[in-house]
Amino acid sequence: MSDLRIELLEWQKKVWADPNRFIVVAAGRRCGKTRKAAWKLIVKGLETSLPNSHIFYVAPTQGQARDIMWKLLCELGAPVIRSAHINNMQVTLINGTTISLKGADRPDTMRGVSLYYLVMDEYGDMKPEVFEEVLRPALADQKGGCLFIGTPKGRNHFYDLYKYAELANDPQYSAYHFTSYDNETLDPEEIDSAKKSMSTHAFQQEFMASFKNQGSEMFKEDWLKFGSKPIGDGDYYIAIDLAGFQDVSKKKGNTSRLDQSALSIVWVNEDGWFVEDIIYGRWTLDETADKIFQAVAMYKPLSIGIEKGISKQAVMSPLMDRMKQRNTYFRVEELTHGNQKKTDRIMWALQGRMEHGRITLNKDKKEWREVFLDQLFQFPDPLTHDDLIDSLAYIDQLAKVTYAGNFEELDNFEILDSISGY
Repeated sequence: MSDLRIELLEWQKKVWADPNRFIVVAAGRRCGKTRKAAWKLIVKGLETSLPNSHIFYVAPTQGQARDIMWKLLCELGAPVIRSAHINNMQVTLINGTTISLKGADRPDTMRGVSLYYLVMDEYGDMKPEVFEEVLRPALADQKGGCLFIGTPKGRNHFYDLYKYAELANDPQYSAYHFTSYDNETLDPEEIDSAKKSMSTHAFQQEFMASFKNQGSEMFKEDWLKFGSKPIGDGDYYIAIDLAGFQDVSKKKGNTSRLDQSALSIVWVNEDGWFVEDIIYGRWTLDETADKIFQAVAMYKPLSIGIEKGISKQAVMSPLMDRMKQRNTYFRVEELTHGNQKKTDRIMWALQGRMEHGRITLNKDKKEWREVFLDQLFQFPDPLTHDDLIDSLAYIDQLAKVTYAGNFEELDNFEILDSISGY
């Protein structure tokens, strides 16, 4: 290794010094992520003392692996490369370690190998099953590490992995985010020039490494209103959008893209809606029934509604059991799509109210706020969940506001039935 002259950018040094096993790097174009990956492949290959160790570099296709990495790997690793065979895309280092370039489009060619280290380049362009079902097991016996790198492509599995590494407090994972401006060898004026000729979304994604999808701007940030529960008369309503009740622990692959159940708890008066709380998560059937019963017991809503479907049918049985056990009964309304597309239903229920300041979000409840706002501003993107805003939109079917009035002022008004009042 003494013959190697490893030259790294400042941002690359930060990642290089990280001792964690799994490193996730979201970076803009021309940021230098592939060069950093090449150095990592070489140094990791020299690091192992196990004979005939294997290291993989994986790109979306084998053609991309060759075009992106082959020449760079041979150039940087020349002092420590024993042999290089372009036909099988393999480099053997002086200590016997083999570095192979692979394509994620041919996962079967990567089975049956014990890996010491792995680089997944442009991970967002690959099927997540390639890592989860083929390559992750290959790292197990040597407790090998992996570097995931790429430029974001919206809210896909690369985003899920990045957020997990960033927020899950898993000591094996680290997340890093760098823009093209972090490459000090790249002229910032060139990036500024590109910005002038590109759409805002394209620039944010390609150069600023933003995971945001191209939003519809159906909901605008300046419509948001935060506050406390108003003083005066009003009623609580609870609208529930249920996900399925699969046992997530038995589901193969990445479960983070599964739908979630959401309970919107909203206080309503003639001035609008106050969103008290939104409870959400992936729960079992019994857990869901408990969440609903607890919310009803706490807020005593005027009306409760659950989206029509097999999930409603399933949850009603354990919910009725809890009513009998506690001798507390309540009616559950059936919420329907009303022959509307989801996009139209949510838009008609929420857009006008938000624009005119008739929806206030509880300023003291932060548990659901970030998730709710992310879903709101990405809607109707198919790669982003909409469970929280969907449940909130259903309040429109439940909320019935009583408007007081002076009947004596109405011309020719006559009560026909003294019991019903009209």
